[in-house]
Amino acid sequence: MLRHDIHPPTGVNRWTYAYREWLSKLTFPISTLQVVFEEYRHQLLENEQRVARFEKEIQKQAEDGFRAPIIQALQALRGVATITATALAAEIGSFSRFKTAKQFMSYVGLVPSEYSSGDVRSQGKITKTGNRHARWLLVEAAWSYRHKPVVKGELKKRQEGLPASVTSISWKAQNRLHNKYFRLLAKGKPAGKVITAVARELAGFIWAIAQEVELEKEKQAIV
Repeated sequence: MLRHDIHPPTGVNRWTYAYREWLSKLTFPISTLQVVFEEYRHQLLENEQRVARFEKEIQKQAEDGFRAPIIQALQALRGVATITATALAAEIGSFSRFKTAKQFMSYVGLVPSEYSSGDVRSQGKITKTGNRHARWLLVEAAWSYRHKPVVKGELKKRQEGLPASVTSISWKAQNRLHNKYFRLLAKGKPAGKVITAVARELAGFIWAIAQEVELEKEKQAIV
């Protein structure tokens, strides 16, 4: 469309219902161009339908699957909705293999690298070792903590029915990470490094919630 200088009508925003309706009625004077355009459009529709099927199954597993308890508990955290929580549960597997929060932070590569020479010890950039996808999820979620702490809307719905111990961790995370974000910015730290630091502490709160889930499982097993 750009190649042929075709633009949507004034007032029609891209990927809205009106924009899609306009696309469905768009025609080209040459049949080959029309065929290529329709193939592109149908491929997009097929991809959207495929994503919708995946998301439906992910939601089902988040509610009734084997990993449902940890997925639902992680969603108590700001910035961690169904897709992120499910992805973390799938990537990490069992959180119980990490005895401390720092071990989990290290696994996702969010701890600073260290350089030692004699009695001198210095820290450098994060290691970026371990699970790359989990690290990316945490960094993306960390951006949510630049907003003022609050529990409302979707976050409030996600927290309904969860143990008080889990929601308490979530509230503590909101306050601590929000303050950390602005405190580091005030010190002149680059935004990228600030978010990495927030993501590292977020990993600690995720580990803490996972421990609560494991503890609850143990209690139920005893009963």
